Amino acid sequence: MKSHVFTLVGLFLIFSLHNSGLCALKGRSSMKKGVAITVGVKDAAIVGSSHSVLQAAVDYVAGLGGGTVYIGPGVYEMKDSLHLRSNVTIIGAGEDTILRKADGHMSRLVTDGDYGEEQITVENPSGFEVGMGITVRDDRSGGFHTTVGTILAQIDENTFVINTPLQADCMVHNNAIAKNTFPIVSAYYAENIRIEGLTIDGNREGNEHLNGCRGGGIFFYRVTNSHIVDCTVHDYNGDGISFQQSSDITVENCVSHNNATLGFHPGSGSQRPTMRNNLAYENGDDGLFLCWRVRHGIFEGNELRDNGRYGISIGHKDSDNLLRNNIVIGNANHGIYFRNEPEYTGGHRNRLEGNQIFNNGGSGIYIDGETNDLVIVGNQIGNRPENGEPTQRFGIVIGEKAKRVKLEENQIEGNLDGEIQKRNDSH
Repeated sequence: MKSHVFTLVGLFLIFSLHNSGLCALKGRSSMKKGVAITVGVKDAAIVGSSHSVLQAAVDYVAGLGGGTVYIGPGVYEMKDSLHLRSNVTIIGAGEDTILRKADGHMSRLVTDGDYGEEQITVENPSGFEVGMGITVRDDRSGGFHTTVGTILAQIDENTFVINTPLQADCMVHNNAIAKNTFPIVSAYYAENIRIEGLTIDGNREGNEHLNGCRGGGIFFYRVTNSHIVDCTVHDYNGDGISFQQSSDITVENCVSHNNATLGFHPGSGSQRPTMRNNLAYENGDDGLFLCWRVRHGIFEGNELRDNGRYGISIGHKDSDNLLRNNIVIGNANHGIYFRNEPEYTGGHRNRLEGNQIFNNGGSGIYIDGETNDLVIVGNQIGNRPENGEPTQRFGIVIGEKAKRVKLEENQIEGNLDGEIQKRNDSH
């Protein structure tokens, strides 16, 4: 009997895939192992345009041990994250598959939210509903102490149950608030995930900010061996793509633009990231921000252009990384900045090779803090007329506390105030 049921399910899925607009996904990855299902605004196995239909498809596939969810062309309104599961692949139709953040709502809390508590009481409940994503914080609970979850139930007019304990005390006297901000696509404590061919519209003007330790247009937390490929994130009120405490993550051929803070944010102990052939432009802060303890990564072929602070920022224990063949142009401050860290937390033993660093607002490369044992080889650093007005002050600045910086075969010319400035003559 069980074999007959399995055969019928298999035939249904094959029929659905054949007749559900799968041609719109032509050119994406070939069929993955495991079950497959389609979601779309029409002509799909699961029809709809909300986050809940996307979640239903992910949960169905994950419940059968993994497989592929094909999301057809259309605009999908996201009132909560698409929560990914282990061994699930998501494939969209590129610019035609748009996951758009719903308009936001915010309210003050009228009762303290205590650490570990799983309910909140708000002043204005009108914009909240069961099944919606929610963020809870106060003025003292930023970063990882911010709580992001989903509303599970409504107890009375003003009180809601959430699916995760509060990560900190959220006190009324510290301006405790709740807001329906969340990562649009997210994964937590998962492995073997692939996201491909999605466009994320953050609806920045209609939403409050969410910090990159707890969110982004696409966000991973404690995820391993996973890929984000051919995705675009724009207009998110926070970071474009962020992954925290996650290892062996590959981000390839993705675009992050016009997001409020960082374009790409690998961070907080993420080991062995690979970020290749991505584009970050016109984000509010850095194009690429290596947060704390990002190690043994490969960052190559990326373009970081016209961002509001640095092109690339490296700092707290970010060591033993290779940054190769990147283009860093027109950013408001330094092209590549090694942050001001003491020796015991410096961004040591990084290699910069074959990068093009032009027309940034500060210096091409600025080595701050007690940063040691860098290798800078074969880079082109200067101002080029085709990139606009000359703005880059120095090619390379080696700070007074940096040590053992090796410079080889770099082409450094046309910087306004000089090619190399060594602020400590012992270099």
